[in-house]
Parts: sequence; C-alpha cells; structure tokens
Amino acid sequence: MYTTAGLSRPQYVLLITMGSILLTGTVFGQQTYVTRYDLFTGYTYLNSPKVSLPEHGFHTQFGFRPKTWYSVGFDYSISSGSLVLTPDLLPNALQQSLAAQLGQLAAMGRLPAGYKLAVSADSVTQNFALGPQLAWRRFRAVTLFLRPSFGAIREVATPKPGDPIAKAIVQGLAPKGKKTDWTGFYGFGGGVDFNCTKHFALRVQTDLVRDHLFNDILRDSRGTVRFSVGPAFNFGKNIKE
Repeated sequence: MYTTAGLSRPQYVLLITMGSILLTGTVFGQQTYVTRYDLFTGYTYLNSPKVSLPEHGFHTQFGFRPKTWYSVGFDYSISSGSLVLTPDLLPNALQQSLAAQLGQLAAMGRLPAGYKLAVSADSVTQNFALGPQLAWRRFRAVTLFLRPSFGAIREVATPKPGDPIAKAIVQGLAPKGKKTDWTGFYGFGGGVDFNCTKHFALRVQTDLVRDHLFNDILRDSRGTVRFSVGPAFNFGKNIKE
C-alpha cells in the first residue's frame, strides 16, 4: 500500500537504520535472555487517507510471555487531529438530501454564488486491542514480531462549521455539537525491537487496520495506518528454555 517514496522522513531514516543494523555482525547469535513481561510507551501517528485525517498521540502496550516465541497483551493508543468533511464522503441518500436543501436556498437567493459545503472537524481517536504477538529471536540485537490486529476503536468528532449554512446543516446532523462512535476493527501489525540491553529496547512498529466509523454519515469504510516509536522495558525472570 505504501512505497518508500511515500514514507515520511522519520520513517525513511528508521528504515535505513534498521537495514544497517541487520547487516552488521553484532546482530548474529540467538538471544539467551528473555523476560516474562514487557512494557512499551511512546509516540504514535495515525493516518486515515480516505478522510484525510492525520493524528498524533500516545501509545502504550503491556505484554505477558508464556513462551519465548509468543506473548499476549493489551494495546491502547489515543491521538488527535483535524479533517475536513465534504459531501463526496457522505452516503448517497444524505448527499441527495443536502443537495436538495442547498437547491432550495439557491432558489430563494440565500446561497452565495459558488458556495461549496465543507466542514472542518477536530477528532480524538482511541484504540483498544487485546491479543497475541509472535516473536522471532534469531538475532541478539533485534527482535522481530508480527501480530493480528483485532479490537475496538472510539472516535469523538467535533465539527467546526465556518458559516451559517454549514452551521445549520451540522445542527441537524450533530445536535449535541459533536458525534461519538464505537466500532470494531481488524488488520495486522508488526515491528522490531532494537535490543540495547536485556531490559531495554527501542521499539518501532506499524499497524494497518480497517474500520467503518460513523457509518451513518460516512459512506465508505477506511484503512488506517498507525506508526509508533518509543522505549520498551523488559522485566521479570528469564524464561529462555
């Protein structure tokens, strides 16, 4: 879905760094110390291209390792950003209804010439997930991991209409001044831990998920990419067999 040319500068630098480390001799040799628990906290970036919604925020994970090659745990992130809602994003029936309303205003001479409906909105998104993660510990300096992404997502959108016409339309769609929705999501994710010590690592990870929030006012489901980076702390007894 994304090519190297589409990566941001920080993502590209991380990709080059990862490749460089994998090419050095220091990474060879299996890991001999694997702790029972791990905790991650860091920066996260969410991007939903379908609705042009970039968000920045905080991400945390807690994992329990029954075996060295898999763990189970909890994943939570919260982020915020802004988007612009336009009629082409709406369900067909709602588009037709709005077109009829705007047509009536035009016929009454109350619609400015060249008027185009667009409503900006602030968004706060929370992600909750619980499930397994598979790890590959062939290299001492890095741990590679993959996981399915299943969970729930909550989003609160607060419209910011910029003119009286948009304000009247928003009042009909969101009488309380904001809209809140919950839905499930599915997808996959993975990443790498750069193991600095037995108990500390730098984690870089990405998830790609699909959901359909606000299906009453948004026509299509959307894919969302989450990129996170930050420290991971490993603690507990050594479970290496």
